[in-house]
Amino acid sequence: MDESRKKEKIKACIAIGIILIAILVTGIVSMKYYVEGEKNLPFYLSKITIVSTAEGVDNKGTETTEENKTNESENKWDFSIFQNNDVYFSIAKNENTDELIESVSIENIKITKIPEVGNIQIYMPNSVEGRTFSYNNEYILPEDNLTYRGGSKSNTKTLEIGKQGGIVVIRFSNVGIGDYISNEDEEIKHDGSMLAKKGINVDNLKFEVNFDLAIKMKNKNYVTNITLNMPCGGNLIEEGTTSEEITDGFIFRRVKI
Repeated sequence: MDESRKKEKIKACIAIGIILIAILVTGIVSMKYYVEGEKNLPFYLSKITIVSTAEGVDNKGTETTEENKTNESENKWDFSIFQNNDVYFSIAKNENTDELIESVSIENIKITKIPEVGNIQIYMPNSVEGRTFSYNNEYILPEDNLTYRGGSKSNTKTLEIGKQGGIVVIRFSNVGIGDYISNEDEEIKHDGSMLAKKGINVDNLKFEVNFDLAIKMKNKNYVTNITLNMPCGGNLIEEGTTSEEITDGFIFRRVKI
């Protein structure tokens, strides 16, 4: 083999080596991005707060109290038990950015593990004064996503989040636990303790939900996938209301718009 052919072979091997190294480096960078996600986000999810409790809901979909009981029932207490899980997402701004939020969306919602007792209904906040959530059918999430538009400030009633950051909320409610009818109790406390009146084991109510959280700015869209288990930690029956804060583990990746 002459000298020129040897040189050509060496050049070809070097070229192939460079290509393989480039592919390896690209693969490492891509894997690192997949594992660690985007760095220095303009806005980021600072924490998720879950609040779990329960309440009694009468046939008209309002909380049952001595004041609003109607004469339609002969029983002193007659209501359905709902186990509620309110999830709050706190979106914070990176101090080094001039970007503004256009929207924050909870997308592709799926109940990935159903409870042994009951069935899950998803509610958006209501648009009237008073309670943040009501059980009117118009506030049942019609699709598998909920969007808050950027506004001057956060306002759950109008489904707005501040353009500089703020809070969005959604409710996952187990509406199929059953009815409680009684003439014996002098007082009913509307919290997790009422589950004991139906002999409910909290473990039978546990479910899992998965969804994407998308923070959208002008020409930018960052998405993270989240899985939550509810009701959240603690003894819901004994404590009445339990809560949990999640502050890490959020991996955002940029998605093309």
